[in-house]
Order: sequence, then structure tokens, then C-alpha cells
Amino acid sequence: MDLSFSFFCQQVISNPVLLVTVFLTLCVIFVNGWTDAPNAIATCVSTRSMDVDAAIIMAAVCNFIGVLVMTMINSTVAMTITNMVNFGGHNENALIALCAALFAIVVWAVLAWYFGIPTSESHALIAGISGAAIALQGGIEGINGAEWVKVIYGLGLSTILGFASGFIVCKLVGLICYHMDRRRTDGFFQYAQIGGAAAMAFMHGAQDGQKFMGVLLLGVCLINGNENTSGVALPVWMMLLCSAVMGIGTSIGGKKIIKSVGMDMVKLEKYQGFSADMAGAFCLLLSSVFGIPVSTTHTKTTAIMGVGAVKRLSAINFKVVQDMVLTWVLTFPGCGFIGFLMAKIFLAVF
Repeated sequence: MDLSFSFFCQQVISNPVLLVTVFLTLCVIFVNGWTDAPNAIATCVSTRSMDVDAAIIMAAVCNFIGVLVMTMINSTVAMTITNMVNFGGHNENALIALCAALFAIVVWAVLAWYFGIPTSESHALIAGISGAAIALQGGIEGINGAEWVKVIYGLGLSTILGFASGFIVCKLVGLICYHMDRRRTDGFFQYAQIGGAAAMAFMHGAQDGQKFMGVLLLGVCLINGNENTSGVALPVWMMLLCSAVMGIGTSIGGKKIIKSVGMDMVKLEKYQGFSADMAGAFCLLLSSVFGIPVSTTHTKTTAIMGVGAVKRLSAINFKVVQDMVLTWVLTFPGCGFIGFLMAKIFLAVF
């Protein structure tokens, strides 16, 4: 199958359904950079280690590099997403269903951003595509259970391991620096936290960038008569396109999410912010290496909770945590239902 950029452009121009699919996919990637990527720099901004505008630019650049580098090393995360559902061989209808799922993600993400609640576009993507597949197949036959198990693993990994890593890293840093002058360590951790935030942003691109590239690749494969992406390699131009769009989304904003994650949930000192960043980046690296799709939102926020628990549990603002958890819980049924409903509507209209 020809995956050159020039042939891709010809197909987009000549096929309206593919044009809409590509547009919606890029919208989802943009919204992900806008609403999800700011999690990576939330602690860096909240501890005043870095100005918010400079941090957003840094996150945009690191997201770009993360997508490009990690996809060239291991594209398993992208392939997991594309193999989660089976659209039943009806490629034209499958494209319409895919558009419905992407539309659902955009709606869900914008609503969550409006209320300043960080949501997982990764799980919204999985739920939306699954709902659309069920609408197309008329039942759960369109769901690949083996790939869904990886999502369950990822959910547990991003929450339990995130919290545990945040707690352990913060404890270790506290013990190492126990007898050191706080004023000197603050200066060190200000710069160390900038490095930690850059690592978090890099790993966000490595995880979430791959997921959405997988969806774009699936759309291209469907229009060319392939039911899935088996044996198809991600082209470099697609990596560049997706990472650039995500970077632009990050550079535009995300201050509401930064406030919720970095300021409202737990009041952090510089060494604690560094601990949360390094713990989150470690969890995302581990997941990417083993090809497990996880939520960067879950990983970072639970790492912050783990750091807060080192001080005392009462240091965590559980009202903010409650809002986040409620949004996470509702993401699967909410996005799944929107994806299902929009797929039915799109199939009826088109």
C-alpha cells in the first residue's frame, strides 16, 4: 500500500469521507495537546519553577520530539489501538463510524476542559471507537477482547503504579536531602523540575501521539481496502504531522488544567513537584516500552496524589480528586454512548 505523503494528499482531496476522517483525527490530536498535555507541566508551573508561557512552549517542543522518537523505537502502542475493534469488513461504513467516534472525543474533551477537569483522551478514544464498532456490528462482536485486556492493564498501571511511584520517589528524595540546606536544594530542584517536566512532556507525546497516529493510519488503511493496519509501518510524514498538531494544541493553552492538577489538588514544594514528574515519566516510559496504552492524565495525577500522601493524606484536596475520578469513571460509558449514537446518526444520514 502506497503511504507516501503525495498519494495521501491526492486521496484526501478526492475522497470526502477520508477528508472528514483526517480533519476530525487532527482535531482530536489538537484537543489532546490543548487539554491533556498541560498535565505534564502542571507541577513545574505550580511550584514557580518556570513561567507558564515558557513551560507551555517547552511542553509543545518535547511532545513533538516524544512522538517522533518513541514511534521510531516502538510503535506497539499505536498498533494496539488500531487492532482493538473490528468493523466487519464494511470499509466505507467503518470510516463513517470512525468519524463518529472522533466526534465524540472532541465533544467530551471540550466539555471536560470547560469545567477545568483533566480527562483522558486515551480512554475517550478507546470508548468512542468501541461504541462506534458496536453500532456498526450490532453487538459486541466488533470488540477485540484480547486488546481490551491491555487497556485494563494500562488502567491499573497508570493509577496504582503512578501513586506508588510518586510516594516512593518523594520518600527517597526526602531521605537523601534530609540533612541538606533547604535553600540550596530549592535552587537545585527548580532546574531539576524543569528537566522532569520536559521528560513528562516527552513521554506524553510518546504515549498519546502514538494512539492518535494509529487512528489516522487506520483511516488511510480502510479507504485503501484494508480492514486493519497489520503489517503496515507508520510513515515518517505521519509522525511529523501528528506531533506538530499536538505541539500547536499545547502551545495555545491549557491553563485551566494546569490550575486543577498542579495547584488545586495538592500544594507542592519544588522537590515534591520533581518527584511527581520523575515518577510519572518513569511509569509512561515503562508502559511505552512494553506497548501498553495508558492514560498520561491518570499517571501524572496519581503520581501527584502519591507525593501528597508522603506529607499526609489530608494534604490532598479530595474534592478535586473526586471530580477527576468521576470524570474518569464516566469517560467509558459517556464516550462509548456518544460514539454509538453518532455512528448510528452518521450511518443513517450518509
